[in-house]
Amino acid sequence: MSGELKKLYYLTLRNVKLYFKDKMTFFVSLITPIILLVLFVTFLQSTYKDSILSIIGDYKIDNSLINAFTGGWLFSSVLSVSAITVAFCSGIMVLDKINRSNIDFMVAPIKKSTVKVAYVISNLFSTLIVCIILLIIGIIYLICVGFYLSFGDILLIIINIFLTSLFGTLLANIIWSFTNSQGVLSGVCTLVSALYGFICGAYMPINSMGSGMQNFTSLLAGTYSTILFRQSFLSGTLDEMGKTLPNEMVDGIAEGFDCTFSFFGKELSTLTMYLILLGAVVVLFIALIVISKVKHYFHIRRHKIKHKTE
Repeated sequence: MSGELKKLYYLTLRNVKLYFKDKMTFFVSLITPIILLVLFVTFLQSTYKDSILSIIGDYKIDNSLINAFTGGWLFSSVLSVSAITVAFCSGIMVLDKINRSNIDFMVAPIKKSTVKVAYVISNLFSTLIVCIILLIIGIIYLICVGFYLSFGDILLIIINIFLTSLFGTLLANIIWSFTNSQGVLSGVCTLVSALYGFICGAYMPINSMGSGMQNFTSLLAGTYSTILFRQSFLSGTLDEMGKTLPNEMVDGIAEGFDCTFSFFGKELSTLTMYLILLGAVVVLFIALIVISKVKHYFHIRRHKIKHKTE
């Protein structure tokens, strides 16, 4: 392992340890998933069960199917939100700026690019750890109430976790590049935790929103991540329902609970939604590189101007 890779490894490990060591930061990043779990236990589960029962009418289906459907819907919401909120709240970059630790890196024999890459990788790794733990909890819960996930479904969920976490990590690091205040950090984390659950359809199905809100959410990459989680968690349950219920009824349930999605009236395929999410990741990756280079250029220019004036 080369010297710079060793530095990257130890910096990444340091950032991950700092995140999990700070219990308050860790708790704040999990506020939205906790809210979702509380809402589900209190009234969302019964509400969704009643909705499904009202749709199927006189048809009879196994209770485990309904429990599997509502449980899958819950954990698809939890993962779609957590992959973003944890990414925003697990960044150590701003804390280093506040604590002035970044000054030590400036004078240390470490490339500036290595420090920035370490922030991104550690942020992504911390987010993945939390999301994988939540996925394991979700799988255990579904095994208890009704399990209809295939190996392919779980694999697609993991792929979506990675893409969504990477999307959230890149977006967070772009914002943190312009942030030096604890107040701004706390404000952004709180805003994202409170707002993202609504605009990505975690608290209520997007298809139950007004047409204007649906059109707005169709412009957000996070929306497609949520739909992909829905499809992976619920496809097996819907297929099992199709053995008892008419196809039209199953399609209605799938549409009503965001297993399908339309872009301004045109239904999108699963592959298209993956490509949209991947494209958003590429755009943010390029944007982060450009922003870093531009900030570095202006930093050098200010330093030269200051040196001349002195």
